[in-house]
Amino acid sequence: AVHPLWQSPLTIPGGTRQSPINIQWRDSVYDPFLKPLKISYDPTTCLHIWNNGYSFLVEFDDSTDRSIIVGGPLANQYRLKQFHFHWGAINDWGSEHTVDSKFYPAELHLVHWNAVEYPNFEEAVMEGNGLAVIGVFLKLGARHEGLQTLVDALPAVRHK
Repeated sequence: AVHPLWQSPLTIPGGTRQSPINIQWRDSVYDPFLKPLKISYDPTTCLHIWNNGYSFLVEFDDSTDRSIIVGGPLANQYRLKQFHFHWGAINDWGSEHTVDSKFYPAELHLVHWNAVEYPNFEEAVMEGNGLAVIGVFLKLGARHEGLQTLVDALPAVRHK
């Protein structure tokens, strides 16, 4: 199934590692050697929320290693730069990616960069091993206090 927003073929070059992807459960392979991903975030590194015209981003101070991920498939540690959400006009779809062609109402992306190999986020973006993004599918459900804190702040970033 093609996402409703992407009805025409993407013309952006970049090979086979492009978004969005459909994760197919039957093709997934368990890797017994994969180590756990360690997530260590310092909430005081959060700088601000800003509206980029089509979404909002929550940006972090990435000048030090205070909010990082390490382990899993990563050869280096990666610093948290920002997180953002993808959502739709209706609750039936909104996620960027799918699992067995199923859309989720929303998807959270936590964007990290390889500060061991690159001097800054802008240079890391251009490289194959420069970014590590954690994607989290979100479903509708009961009130979530952590997310509600963010939602309560959104009216303050109404304009670009």
